Order: sequence, then C-alpha cells, then structure tokens
Amino acid sequence: MNAQAKTPPAHYELSFRTIAMPADTNYNGDIFGGWLLAQMDIAGGNYAFQQAKGRVATVGIEAMSFHLPVYVGDEVSCYCNACRIGTTSITVHIETWVRRHKDSQVVKVTEGSFIFVALDANGKKRKISE
Repeated sequence: MNAQAKTPPAHYELSFRTIAMPADTNYNGDIFGGWLLAQMDIAGGNYAFQQAKGRVATVGIEAMSFHLPVYVGDEVSCYCNACRIGTTSITVHIETWVRRHKDSQVVKVTEGSFIFVALDANGKKRKISE
C-alpha cells in the first residue's frame, strides 16, 4: 500500500466523484466509513454494469482497507479496475482517492475488492457477454 502516491494507477478508470459533506460524518467529525463504503459500491456497480453490459448486483467484498480519514469538503473519487471477469461475476478493485479541501493534496484513502454478479431482467444470474 502506498497511500502517499500522488495519482491513481493509469490502468484504473474514474467511475464516481462526489464531495464529502457534514451530514456524512461520524461522532468524531470524520467522514463515516459506511458512507465511504457506499460510495465505493456505487462506483463499482457502475463500472461492473459497463463491463457486464447490463444489470449487476453486489454479492460480496473480498477485501477492504481504510488507509487515511476523509474530511468534510474533500473531493472523493473512486477509480475501478476489473481484476477478474468470470462466467457470471466480475471482481472490481476500487481505489478511493481524495483531493483535500484545505490544501489540494491528493491521497489514496481506501481500497477494496468488490464482487458483482450479472443479472437478467428477472433478477437471475446471467452469463457476461463478451
């Protein structure tokens, strides 16, 4: 892990960007980890949808690491990369980076591997088309 790197890996794709707001804080005043996890799930789902060419659902999280806190006003960006595409599922590695509101420093704050399954119109597993 190199949370001090200045940019996300070039082979990752920007999937989602938002601003951390006061309503998203925990009792310490930092951004709540569950909120950040939700943003990553949205980003990963959006990316997996594009890769699977259709509806997907989150079925698991293989790994999750929180490296640094996120603060109110930080610009939060989630970058995705498919690390495995199976017959019906896709594993997406997601890195979350922030641009600090106070000094514009860019740092990686969290990363995780999320598993999505491709679904048909009836909510049943389907093969991922190539």
